[in-house]
Parts: sequence; C-alpha cells; structure tokens
Amino acid sequence: MACSCPGADLELATGVGRGAIAQVTSGSTHPPAPAPIGIPIHLLAGEAEELCSTPALARLRRHTVVEGETLESIANRYGLTAATVMGFNGAVRGGRVTVGQTLTLPPYNGIQVATGGRSWAKLSTQYKVRSDVLFEVNGCVAQPTMAFVPGVKWVPGIETAGVTIAGPASPTPPDETATTFQGGDRANLSGYPLGKPGTLVLKYGSNLDPSLNRVAFHGGVDIAVPLGEAVLSIGEGTVAYVGEQGEYGNLIVINHADGLQSRYAQLGSLKVVVGQRVDRNTVIGTVGQTGTPSTDEPHLHFEIRVNSALGWVAQDPMPFLGDR
Repeated sequence: MACSCPGADLELATGVGRGAIAQVTSGSTHPPAPAPIGIPIHLLAGEAEELCSTPALARLRRHTVVEGETLESIANRYGLTAATVMGFNGAVRGGRVTVGQTLTLPPYNGIQVATGGRSWAKLSTQYKVRSDVLFEVNGCVAQPTMAFVPGVKWVPGIETAGVTIAGPASPTPPDETATTFQGGDRANLSGYPLGKPGTLVLKYGSNLDPSLNRVAFHGGVDIAVPLGEAVLSIGEGTVAYVGEQGEYGNLIVINHADGLQSRYAQLGSLKVVVGQRVDRNTVIGTVGQTGTPSTDEPHLHFEIRVNSALGWVAQDPMPFLGDR
C-alpha cells in the first residue's frame, strides 16, 4: 500500500480528533470559542482520501474582536501564538486589533502557503516539516493549490498565501512538536503482528511506488506471509475500529496505552469486535488481499501511530516489532 498515507483519525471509532483547540478556562468572562467555519474544499485541488480528516484550512475559525481584547489575549484564548494570528490576518500585523474586526484563526499554529505546484517533499525540505505530516494535515490531497504548514512561525518576509511581502521566505525553525512526536512508551508496546516470521517487502517512509513510477510515502510496513496466516495484536489494548476502509481494505485499529495505536490492514477475515480488550498475541484476523495492496504478493500492511495535537501521526513501526 504505497503512500497513499491514509491519515485518518477514524474519529467515530477512536474518539480522538485532530488539532485540539485550547479550551476557555472556567474563570473566563468570554463566551466559548465559536464553532469552526468551513473554507470550501474546492480551494484545495483534488479530493481527500476517505480515511483522512478534514484539512486544517477547512477548519478555520472566525473571531470578532470585542472591547478589552488584545492580539495576545485572543491568541492565548485559541491556543495560538500572536505570530500565527498575524500571519493569517494581514490587517493586524502591526500588533493591534480593533473592536469589531473579524479575524481568521487556524486550528493550531502554522502558516498558510501557496504551493505553486511544489510537491510535499519540496515543501518538507523548505519548511523542515515531515512530508507525511504535511500530507495528512492537508487532508491527504496529492497536489493542493494551498497548504497549511504546522509549527512554522510567521515572520515578516515569509511567503503566505494571498499576501505579497517583500523578501524571501525565511521561516524560523518549527516547533519541535510539528516534526517529532513525543509520547508513546515503546517499552510498553513491543510484539510481532503475525503468527510466523515474514519478509519485509516495503519499508516505512519514502519508497519507489512501481504502480505510480514515482517516489511515494508509505505510512507503515508490508510483511509478506501466505494468505490466511494469523494476524496478532502486538500488545494489550482496546479494539477501536473493525471494518472495510478504502485502500486499507479490511482494517483493524487497536488503541494502546501511552497514546499509541496499531493498525492492521488489507486483511482477509476479521476476528474481533469494536470495544473488545485484547492481549499481546491475541489472534485478531488473517492475512488477505483486500483494499489496494502495494504488491500482488500476499502481505500484512502494519502501522504504528502516535496521538498528537495533529491527530494520529504515522511512526516507523520497526522499533516496535519484537522477535517472532
């Protein structure tokens, strides 16, 4: 399963969504933050994968300035930096807001850029943010016209969509959370997802996709074993999703402790139900060829994801795989 980087939150199953907004404290005199507004999806070229959540740019919020508010107080209320608010609102780049002014606010810190046809790999190199994170935060669109780059701080001179500012793009280093996700205790999750040893046929990360004849990001590992081989949970957890999901085919998602999640895709049979508690080595299904496999050779597509402010973000599964 070549990238296609399925990056869904599976929010109904997991109960965890992407891009949490800071909540108003109980002592605040302000009403709760307004509900998200939608920027039309047609502004992003192409359509999101079925499993991907709504792009960050389709979840912008609007805030009308009231008496007593400042740029900093508004930014703090929404869990943003003042720089992020200025980057999205050219009229306040002098550092002041006026009563009655309407501000556009993203779900978390970052900037909006016009891609100009640049690939995710090129944007990743320019802004020092992982390409798979960019892909998923932007709804798994292959080639958008506009993109949200999380964790990059707006400064005068940086390029932003719809705004012309003199000077080259010179972003400050992104917040560490935008590219490196802490959390997830690997010592507490280690196992092998198959009943017998298999052969790694496609690794995590950038690979040459023979079906597309180009390099694509692969959000997990593919392990070749015969059809019908038992698929095992790699650790204790709760089954969060069981069913068919597009390129994933028959999919099982298990939530583990420490903000970790494992995904077992393109299965044949499914032997667990949502809400079921499983242990390490519990048989949860069998190897199949459902969905859109990356190769004709029977294999298990296996992923590890870490819960973060950006949602369930793919990690290299290899450090979590124990011996079989």
